[in-house]
Amino acid sequence: MSNEVAQPRDKPHTRRGFRPSDVPTSIASLLLLFAFMAVWEGYVRFFDVSTFLLPPPSLVIFEWIRSLGTASLWFHTWITTYETILGFVIAAVIGVGLGAVLGKLPKLEQTLNPFIIATQVVPKVALVPLFVVWFGFGLAPKVIIAAVLAFFPILLNTILGVKSVDRGHREVLISINASRWQSITQLEFPSSLPYILTGMEIGIVLAIIGAVVGEYLGGNQGLGNLAVKEMNSYNTTALFAVIIHLSLLGFIFYAVLVGTRRFVIPWHESVQIDRK
Repeated sequence: MSNEVAQPRDKPHTRRGFRPSDVPTSIASLLLLFAFMAVWEGYVRFFDVSTFLLPPPSLVIFEWIRSLGTASLWFHTWITTYETILGFVIAAVIGVGLGAVLGKLPKLEQTLNPFIIATQVVPKVALVPLFVVWFGFGLAPKVIIAAVLAFFPILLNTILGVKSVDRGHREVLISINASRWQSITQLEFPSSLPYILTGMEIGIVLAIIGAVVGEYLGGNQGLGNLAVKEMNSYNTTALFAVIIHLSLLGFIFYAVLVGTRRFVIPWHESVQIDRK
């Protein structure tokens, strides 16, 4: 009788089938965009829709590429970019500063909260003509409306970040007699930074919206004003091209802040999840 012990056979290796989740998100986004463009193109061509109402994406992209070679588009792009960045910086400085103070002083926050909310429930479009009367048709009213729109989310997220500092970590710093400056730089600011950056990501999108709305209603420069000119000349294809250009500009602003988040707080869970 053999003393050999039967060895279990290795299970044959089975190849896992393809799953939609295997596609990288960037590739999936591009495929979705191409599918949308194909449906748009097919709809316009099949139903013979007038280009005045809805131009096909092929014509829109061709018009956008053509406009990239003109000095006019880049001039208006610079104006809108300048208004957006300046308005955003003003909103960020005031929003983070005031939010840090209100987050540390709950009674002051409760006192000012009704007034802060009251400034946000007023339709911002209604303020543009008033700003034009006060500051004229230059850059000032567009910068102000961009700052006003971006201010609120930055303020709220800063307040939330200051309030969300872990109590246990704070008690540890107190137990080792850490100075006030050490508490701010080593605990409160790093803990609040993810919330502040989230508010800024929302704020930059609202800032460009505010700048463009200001250009729509009270300006003679910028991409918003260029879109109005194309609309008044009934050039729908060029109008769509300006909209695409504005969308790309807003996406670049947002991508820069997302990249800043990954660079400034690589340790945070939100960044770690995105990298997986």
